[in-house]
Amino acid sequence: MAQISCSDASDLAPVQSNTNGITQGMMAGRQVLIIVENLPVPFDRRVWQEASTLRDAGALVSVICPEGKAHTKRYEYLDGIHIYRHSLPVEAEGALGFLLEYSAALIHEMRLALLIHFRHGFDVIHGCDPPDLIFLVALPFKLLGKKFIFDHHDIGPEMYESKFGKRGLFWRALKLVEWLTFKTANVVIATNDSYRKIAVTRGGKRPEDVFVVRSGPDPVRLKVRTPNPSWRCGRRFLAGYVGVMGAQEGIDLLLEAAAHMIHVLGRRDVQFCLVGGGPGLQGFKTLAEKMELGDYVTFTGRAPDDTLFEILSTADVCVDPDPVNAMTDKSTMNKVLEYMALGKPIVQFELTEGRFSAGDASVYAKPNDPIDFANKLLALLDDPPARARMGAIGRTRIEERFAWNYEAPKLLQAYSRALDGPGRAYSNVLAKRTVRW
Repeated sequence: MAQISCSDASDLAPVQSNTNGITQGMMAGRQVLIIVENLPVPFDRRVWQEASTLRDAGALVSVICPEGKAHTKRYEYLDGIHIYRHSLPVEAEGALGFLLEYSAALIHEMRLALLIHFRHGFDVIHGCDPPDLIFLVALPFKLLGKKFIFDHHDIGPEMYESKFGKRGLFWRALKLVEWLTFKTANVVIATNDSYRKIAVTRGGKRPEDVFVVRSGPDPVRLKVRTPNPSWRCGRRFLAGYVGVMGAQEGIDLLLEAAAHMIHVLGRRDVQFCLVGGGPGLQGFKTLAEKMELGDYVTFTGRAPDDTLFEILSTADVCVDPDPVNAMTDKSTMNKVLEYMALGKPIVQFELTEGRFSAGDASVYAKPNDPIDFANKLLALLDDPPARARMGAIGRTRIEERFAWNYEAPKLLQAYSRALDGPGRAYSNVLAKRTVRW
């Protein structure tokens, strides 16, 4: 069967299978090792969906990840998946901190990979960035005939430039390790078409070795909960946000927009509820107090799914204040897809991939302009029919295009390419294309 491009593959419906929409037995007899440093599993939803899909296809799946809140067991056998966790030093700050964190992670990852190699075995190492250093763990195993799949979650050079506002030596080092990762990988999984282009142009990968597998939410799991009016704090409207509390996430711009609404426009009928943890959480709380927003902004910190989805279900509008820069313009924000899955209208800045995901489910403010963001948010809050229409559009886009059921077959295509080449198994995934929810 002839090869098809990733853009063609993105329109394929899920293959007929079990409830997860994948072919049972396709990966039977295979062993997979997934390594992720950024978040613990199963908290990392994308990695957990990938691991579950591979398990359902018949593979024996092991995962190496860091410890995290509520996920502190060094070993856990969860839903048929072996999870090995390791400790890390405190979150890195500065070049020395990053060096310490990455070095410690690599030592733990190599140690645990050797343990898993002898205990469970693996045919493939599936490495998820950041950082782009897991190829160092994969290299010695490639000499033993193992395959390496690079799951490209974040563009490191652009992330560094956006966070620190400069390039320099560390930026060049990130470009180098990114290139080495691409060269080491047998197959690359890109989270969107912008990342696919980077893999082909900057990484020198052949187009047929790069597969777009988006972080599609599960519409069965992401269903609207019963709204809880207490999150409104007595106000008419609620604007909801979920995400990491970091310096580059645009929370400062969101607070500026809130301040303009409240102190300049006199709109005191909107409560903001921000869900998420991170290194900037306390700083943003302090900033909100300095801006006299303490009564109008609720910071929950990291919250369990039930609380998160209750807040978002209560929200009238959900917001994504990620500023426009070289990283965010090319990146797909999971929060936007989750807002859409819950049928919520969105306000965000004008971002290429943000618009690709949300389409008419969102309104788009001028790049990095908190005043325009505030005006767009108020206009949407004051237009209930538009909110209802946009929310329905978003939910439909998830159900008909972006749900994980549409991404799981493409993940298996990538694995088939890495393990078998463009042969029989790869064709079989494409041959069956029946949607099942």
